[in-house]
Amino acid sequence: MRAPAWLPQPVRRVLRVTRRGWRVVAHRLESHTAPVRRSWRRSLQVRVVTLTLVASSLLVGTFGWFIADRSAKILLDRAQDEISASLQRKVDWASQQLTVHPQAYDPELPTTISETVNELYDGDQAGDSGTVVSIRAEQYPEIDPKTVPSMDTRDLITPAMIHAVADNTRVASQIRTVELKGHPTKYLVYGSPVPAKFGHVELYYAVPLTTEDRAANQIRNTVLVTGLALVVLLGVVAGLVTRLVVTPVRVAARTAQRLSAGLLDQRMKVDGEDDLALLAAAFNQMAANLQRQIVRLEEMSRLQRRFTSDVSHELRTPLTTVRMAADLIFSEREDFEPAVARSAELLQNELDRFEGLLTDLLEISRFDAGFAALDSEHADLVPIVERVAERLAGLAERVGVELELHLPEGPVIAEVDPRRVERVLRNLVGNAVEHGEARPVQITMATDDAAVSITVRDHGIGLKPGEERLVFNRFWRADPSRARQTGGTGLGLSISAEDARLHGGWLEAWGAPGEGSQFRLTLPIRAGDRLVAAPLPLIPRDRTAEVG
Repeated sequence: MRAPAWLPQPVRRVLRVTRRGWRVVAHRLESHTAPVRRSWRRSLQVRVVTLTLVASSLLVGTFGWFIADRSAKILLDRAQDEISASLQRKVDWASQQLTVHPQAYDPELPTTISETVNELYDGDQAGDSGTVVSIRAEQYPEIDPKTVPSMDTRDLITPAMIHAVADNTRVASQIRTVELKGHPTKYLVYGSPVPAKFGHVELYYAVPLTTEDRAANQIRNTVLVTGLALVVLLGVVAGLVTRLVVTPVRVAARTAQRLSAGLLDQRMKVDGEDDLALLAAAFNQMAANLQRQIVRLEEMSRLQRRFTSDVSHELRTPLTTVRMAADLIFSEREDFEPAVARSAELLQNELDRFEGLLTDLLEISRFDAGFAALDSEHADLVPIVERVAERLAGLAERVGVELELHLPEGPVIAEVDPRRVERVLRNLVGNAVEHGEARPVQITMATDDAAVSITVRDHGIGLKPGEERLVFNRFWRADPSRARQTGGTGLGLSISAEDARLHGGWLEAWGAPGEGSQFRLTLPIRAGDRLVAAPLPLIPRDRTAEVG
């Protein structure tokens, strides 16, 4: 896609560079992922194992996350319950200690608070693991806060928590992470008001969650390792199971390929009595039946070819005798009555057609037996086309068809069998004249470095969809009720197709109802070369222009 013309030149340049870079990246990515995509397309085992790994990873990952999250929540709930109960005991004990001071201005109150904090800290069994105890009196600024151990508690006790405990006189809790000895430590902090005769102070109790975090991490690691092991195990199991199923299928595929290549004695190995063994036995039975049928069909085909050849040869002798008698009668027809003379002419025509049929049958039998051979030589195809047009000019004039030749000015030299090429062209042009509906027939030739193409285009009744493949069948006719002018045998196009294949070339047909048809003969310039493309299109140029 081109950049819009209204964009500035620098922007369009950036877009072109970006698009070019994206194409390079996409091409490299496609080339690097080609083996993976090829394996995905061709290997059922790879697809099954991959899908199993993906599905099991999602399932195990979801289940493991749920287990780890639930375990961490249970550990946190248990720690909260324990710390909450411990806080309540500490609040009750601290309240008892502060009841001896009726007023907040008692000079002994700070000493009592300090002793109370120390007692609470010393009485806590978790004191060596980082527990923090602090008593504040936010309502009485003249009373300094006391914290054990002595540390900066601004990260632990936030203003929001102080407001909730000191101003709203309610129990509050929060989880905070602070730096302790250079390492981040997670704390569960509780705050509660401590009632006294002069009002209340605030007790803050912070307990590190190191043990709970360690236990949660162990649980997560255990779940992760177990999940990975389970996924790998499922992948291995899926690989083994699919291998048990895929291996016989691959063996069956290879055996089927060998059977299709003509090795009819190939069979699968049958082991055990399970479903795969039943599959192998059924496959072998099918292969045996196919072998018997193919051998039977080959024998029938061989007998049919031999019968056709023998009959064609045997008919030669009586046909020669009948031909001699018919020629004698035909030469004396002027002395006969009109009806007898007309019968002599009909007999002569039908003998000509019968002789042509025998010739074609003999040729077909040689193709079927594989005895047909090329007499290749370097020949100019232009005179061959002109000679075919000249010989059929009388027939074309009789049915009102004009033959138009579009040939190269210079010679077109190719290594071909001139007799067979002329026979192919004679059949194609004769059929075009026969079905041309008194409209012009164009014969076109074009060549390149590798091939030469000759097309025969008529504008007659055309071909129905699918008939472009049937026209080369033996004895097939598009309209059996149509009267023929050339006395054809129904084998001409079949023999022409065999002649084209014998050259290593193509004979193709195109047609449309009411728009005529076109046949294209394509031959290699050098015998034995493989055709890749044809110099002329199969669909006529006038038809392409109308569609366009």
